[in-house]
Amino acid sequence: MTILLSFLHILLLSFIELLYLVGIFIVVGFLLGFLEKHSNTFLVRAFGPRGVLLTAWIGTPIHEIGHLIQCFIWGHRVTRVKLLQLNNPYGELGFVEHQYNVNSVYQRIGNFFIGLGPIFSGIGTLILGMYLFLPQSYATFKNEIHQHVSFEKLDIHVLKTIGMSVIVIAKSLFTLDNLINPSFWIFLVVAISISSHIALSKADIQSSANGLSMIFSMLVLFNIGASLFNINSYQMVLKITEYNAYLLAFSSIAIIFSLFMLGLSFLLYKIKDAAKM
Repeated sequence: MTILLSFLHILLLSFIELLYLVGIFIVVGFLLGFLEKHSNTFLVRAFGPRGVLLTAWIGTPIHEIGHLIQCFIWGHRVTRVKLLQLNNPYGELGFVEHQYNVNSVYQRIGNFFIGLGPIFSGIGTLILGMYLFLPQSYATFKNEIHQHVSFEKLDIHVLKTIGMSVIVIAKSLFTLDNLINPSFWIFLVVAISISSHIALSKADIQSSANGLSMIFSMLVLFNIGASLFNINSYQMVLKITEYNAYLLAFSSIAIIFSLFMLGLSFLLYKIKDAAKM
């Protein structure tokens, strides 16, 4: 009975540690997916099934490049790549096909990050675009990160701080000076296109789930070993996961433009709907 309770404790501890390690990735992925799904719904209602293609010419290649980069990082062999295809009968705008060694723990864990690749490439491209086209807004973003975000446990205080930073960054983007700046409109088109295709597909989620199960298995083995040697694995994981505050702060850029795209697509839908009357 004692052994069973100890094992159940290890399973519970491993699950909690898993949430700390990758929970923010999952939450951000599902939030962006929720926003994208509704944005695309309004676009389709406004412009028909091909309405989504308005943003695909930039967003889809960035999405697929995210998968591709992670494949290289995690040692997967890429077999086929299509960064953009507009006439696929099944509506598949792009894909990256890859193979891996099922006996390799490293490569199996890599499935999680390969599935989430578009989030990394999307956020990275948004920040790079801000740096190139709107240096003042980028400076504000960098300053907010430097002043208000640090390596610490993610709690309510940190979430409030990041929330205030998001408001400051959003205000720095949508200023009068930017509205009359051609570079702002170029960046806006790029940002909207990326945000419209940053979310994960069903295949991406399945791939990530495969890697997630391997991460959980490794945590269980790690915690069994830690318990045998009287090591506090929970505190070790908490220390490692202090990157979550930075991850959430960087993700805020994608969330801002995903929200903007949702509002824009809803407005376009309403205008089209009103024009029919």
